[in-house]
Parts: sequence; structure tokens; C-alpha cells
Amino acid sequence: MKQFLFSIFCLAFFVGFTQNEVALKFQDEITLKADKVYGVDTFGTLYYSDENESFYKKTADTTISYANFQLGKISSANAFNPLKINLFYHDFNTVVILDNRLAEITKVDFNTTSEYKNVSLVSTGYDNTLWLFNQDLQLLELYDYLNNKTRIKTVPIQSQALDLKSDYNYCYLLTEKYLYIYSYFGSLIHKIENKGYTEMAFSKANLVLKADNELFLLQKNTTELVPLSGLDLLINQFLVTNETLYIYNDEKLRRYQLKSQ
Repeated sequence: MKQFLFSIFCLAFFVGFTQNEVALKFQDEITLKADKVYGVDTFGTLYYSDENESFYKKTADTTISYANFQLGKISSANAFNPLKINLFYHDFNTVVILDNRLAEITKVDFNTTSEYKNVSLVSTGYDNTLWLFNQDLQLLELYDYLNNKTRIKTVPIQSQALDLKSDYNYCYLLTEKYLYIYSYFGSLIHKIENKGYTEMAFSKANLVLKADNELFLLQKNTTELVPLSGLDLLINQFLVTNETLYIYNDEKLRRYQLKSQ
């Protein structure tokens, strides 16, 4: 009986330990001159901008670009759906939707829409929609840009919004006080206290958050954030694709494999 209880204790300890840390295993690195790296897909296609605010799509064979200098600085870019890439220009309250050849599909100027929106954060939704954080109303909206219609509005949030990430199924809103996790139809799934996190990267089952110079992983269907170990460098930019974490620093894009201890 004692041996059985001891075995159960050891198993519980081991399971608890595996949930307390995730190791990063270095894979390789490439040289890349960019102002901001926005994404790397499963085929290694790179999406990034330069200091002149041109946006690039770089594959093994070709590099193509898009520029709209009238709109100024690119505030964010999302290539989760490579057929409908969105670029957000905060200074002009405008989103540009691009196809996979970086040709303009449409441009949405929220200053001139039928219902004015002061937008501070943008991310991809399902179909022809965008998740928007409305700065004036302090809430999330799921906006249909083809029909100029707001499909969903969430309850207002009493905290400054810091970052927004999403896919077709989930939307993650990071504020100074909490991390809010919503379903694709706007229902609040989880509300997690923000313990110093300032920005996020997201891909499928993995959400990575940054606090100071440390990274933490929140896996799908959990509310526990676990630290990522194995990094010994300044984290200027980071992004995640499936089980791979990318760190961009000093013109080097480093690739790490997420691996549970």
C-alpha cells in the first residue's frame, strides 16, 4: 500500500513538473534585414516590413512587396490567412487587405465608414471579417468589411488594451489588467489576470506572452501560463508558428522548437 501511494505521489509530481516549464530547443538561424517580422508560415515564407514601411513576402524563390506611403507606418500585419493579409495603419485609422500576390483586395477607412470607428488594434476573423478594438467604446468588434457591418460587439472593458491576436476560432485580447479569451462568436471563455505581460504571439494551439525579457506559454484549453526556458538573448521581436518559436534580434531570425520538459 505504501509503495502504491509512493508511486502515485511520484506520478503526480512528475506531471506537475512537466506543466511548470517548457524547454526551447535551438534549431537554426537565418540573416534577415527587417524593421519588423510579422510571420513565418509552415513552408518558411516570411512576412516582414523594412524601415521604409514596405511590406514583403519572401519565399525560397521570390520576394514581392507592397507599399502605400500615403498611409505612413504599418502598425500591425496579419498573414494568418495568406489569401487575405491585413495591414493596419493606425495613424490613418485604415486597414488594407491584400491577396497572396500582395495586390490590394480592398481598403477600409474607418474615418469614412457609415459608423465611425476609432480603431487601435486589428486582427483576422473568419470569412471576410476583422476583429477590431474600438478605442472610443472600449470593446471588441467583429467587423464584416465587405458588407460594412459589425456582426458582434463584446462587453466594454475597463482597462487599456495592449495587444490583439486571433484565428478563425479564438480571439485573445491582452489588457493591462487581464487576458481575455473569446470564441469566434464573441463569448468570453476565459479571463486571466495579467501579471506583467505586454505583448503576445499566437499560432493554433500556442499563445506566447512576453513579460520583461521572459516568455510564457499558454496552451489551448488551459489557463496556466508556464515559462519558456533555454533563451539567453534580448527578445526584441518574437512570433510562433505551430510548435516553433521565432526570435528576431540583431538581423538574425532564430528558430526554436517548443518542447515540454
